[in-house]
Amino acid sequence: MTAPADAGDRKLASRSMKKTLEYVWPVIGLLAVVFSFWLLYRELKDISASEVMASVAAIPFHRWALAVMATFLAYGALAWYDRIALLHLGRKLSWLVISLVSFTTYALSHNIGASVLSGAMVRFRAYGTMGLSVAEIGVLVALCSFTFVLGTVLLGGLVLVGEPDVVLRLFDVPVWTARLIGVGMLVLVALYVLGSWKEFKPVKIGQFSIYYPRLKITMRQLFAAPLELIGAAGIIYFALPEAGNPGFFIVLGVFLASFSAALISHAPGGLGVLEFVFISAMPEMNQTDVLAALLVFRLLYLLVPLAFSTVVVILFERSRLAKTIQDRLARSPVDRA
Repeated sequence: MTAPADAGDRKLASRSMKKTLEYVWPVIGLLAVVFSFWLLYRELKDISASEVMASVAAIPFHRWALAVMATFLAYGALAWYDRIALLHLGRKLSWLVISLVSFTTYALSHNIGASVLSGAMVRFRAYGTMGLSVAEIGVLVALCSFTFVLGTVLLGGLVLVGEPDVVLRLFDVPVWTARLIGVGMLVLVALYVLGSWKEFKPVKIGQFSIYYPRLKITMRQLFAAPLELIGAAGIIYFALPEAGNPGFFIVLGVFLASFSAALISHAPGGLGVLEFVFISAMPEMNQTDVLAALLVFRLLYLLVPLAFSTVVVILFERSRLAKTIQDRLARSPVDRA
């Protein structure tokens, strides 16, 4: 007779934990921003804003153009995330719809922070109006998040195997250890592909079962996620001056570390966290030039998309409101009768 009570207690405890986390994560994000800004101030206190603006102005036009193209590549690959998840669910939507939803989702979540939660809210609102169930949207959000993790592990492994010295920029560990970690990361990716190919049994975590997607879905994931990360890192690479530039592979590795740290911090837009990690890992370059490149990254990857996504959200909500009013007016004669 005590089982139902125990189950009820567990549900109450789970709800209480969720409510607590709703307050905890924003506090963690805010503390991460404050601490990162303090570290940045110590690192960059001798740099003036005019010097940074001069570095931004010194970026050649053709490298601005390449940075813009890299931004389009990144957001195009992010739209592919959603497309892959919808294929996994057996749902078909137009590329235009998917691109708009994906663009809006990531533009908002990248700036707000806690990207999984904030991105889920946008997707629930958008895809819910297109007939997807709550469970389907939950699977879509989870698969998109996993696609990003898969791409990070794959590229991180390749960087550590090909350029293990990159780890010395942040951690004092032997090169062979870094290469071994890289091999381990690539083995994890290979096991995931093998599980998808051989249709392994689902992995069970408590009451949840995680099923391997079909091989054609997995192969798409292996291309989409690296493309997005390469595009995002490319923005910074092209904004950096050619003199002293360590090369794209190193920039990619440093970006993966700094972007991952920014996401883990839950700081809105990774503000301060991304900058501190990236600048710390690029000691051979002029700090002013690195900071200018990071400002370009924030402009193209975060701020400009945020402005456009805000317009998309306003137009979407306006159309939904107009449809709701129209439906009520259409029903009102029947209601009066």
